[in-house]
Amino acid sequence: MDSRTVALIRTTFKAVAAEEGGPEKLARSFYAILFTDYPRVRDLFPAAMDVQRDRLVKAIGYALDRLEEPNKLLPFLAQLGRDHRKYGVQPAHYTAVAVSLKTAMRVYAGTEMWTDEVDRAWDEGLKIIGDTMIGAAEKETTPPVWTGTVVERRDVLRNLAVLRLQLDQPMQYAAGQYLSVQIPARPRMWRYLSPAVPANANGEIEFHVRGVLGGWVSSAIVGRTAVGDKWLLGSPLGGLGIPRNTKRKMLMVGCGTGIAPLRAQLMAMAQRRTNPKVHLFVGGHHPCDLYDLDTLNSLAVANRWLTVTPVTEHDENPWWYTDSGELAPAYAGLEPRLTGQIGKVVAGFGAWADRDVQIVGSPSMVQTTKFRMMAAGTLTKNIRHDPLF
Repeated sequence: MDSRTVALIRTTFKAVAAEEGGPEKLARSFYAILFTDYPRVRDLFPAAMDVQRDRLVKAIGYALDRLEEPNKLLPFLAQLGRDHRKYGVQPAHYTAVAVSLKTAMRVYAGTEMWTDEVDRAWDEGLKIIGDTMIGAAEKETTPPVWTGTVVERRDVLRNLAVLRLQLDQPMQYAAGQYLSVQIPARPRMWRYLSPAVPANANGEIEFHVRGVLGGWVSSAIVGRTAVGDKWLLGSPLGGLGIPRNTKRKMLMVGCGTGIAPLRAQLMAMAQRRTNPKVHLFVGGHHPCDLYDLDTLNSLAVANRWLTVTPVTEHDENPWWYTDSGELAPAYAGLEPRLTGQIGKVVAGFGAWADRDVQIVGSPSMVQTTKFRMMAAGTLTKNIRHDPLF
């Protein structure tokens, strides 16, 4: 698309999104139009739509911010197209979504802003998005979904579980990517999880899941999952694990279960003959949140290119943590634990100008860490993280 077309699409969307309650109103209007005009599409969506509405607006914003970067946008859309096969989506569904979204946008933008030129711009943009997703789905030869059987469950904290699954057939994914999963207790509700181990020929996969207060799926996973449960898994997504320069040093920053995709990459790298130097900062609120230090210590001891620095915001564990072990056991392969907010700690080391940076954690943690590092001199182009939705 030319710059004029991009500007028209972006301007109208941001004008609607900037209004008080604009994003929520737009999402509600879109789904109301979609389900009214195309009632059969409703069966593809979960009964509770709150998360879905929020995710829609964020996904649109993410795509619109990259309209002038086709090398980033088109691979992202292709991944989404392959992943959407799990819903049974057909080309006609993309048409329904495009028509409904444009109708909702036109209603909220108003006749003064929504000119014939704006209408044509949205047609062009939505066609590119739809065609890219449809084309990727049609060319894909892997299954639309995999089935995974839970073969092991380990409760690490009161709200955090490590789950190992055996897939019905091996899945190829890059260490660092994430997948959508559906559990028996929450049909048609998909949650993104990052494998904590690299892809393997045995079809074994591991997830680290923290139950989020009010979270429909994560709480059900931690609270209800049992050995023998059958999960559905969608196609891999995300850009982490695809390094820009395999010789360039790396900085990894992960909080909580955000360690999973970084850990998977380190395990994959440990299988190679040569690697760049990697410095990993792993963080949590309390020492007990650093639940995977045993694995990270083993990796650091066996691989001289890896440096691991634990960081916690507090020096003491919470009152409910009753483990009788040491508060901070000594690890031969790890740097001394530091205290502070992880973004501030990492930025305090300087600009990390010689590093490619990956940040994984909650959306607020990723944004805070990214902004602190940019303020310390880290170039934005050197920082990577997956979409925050």
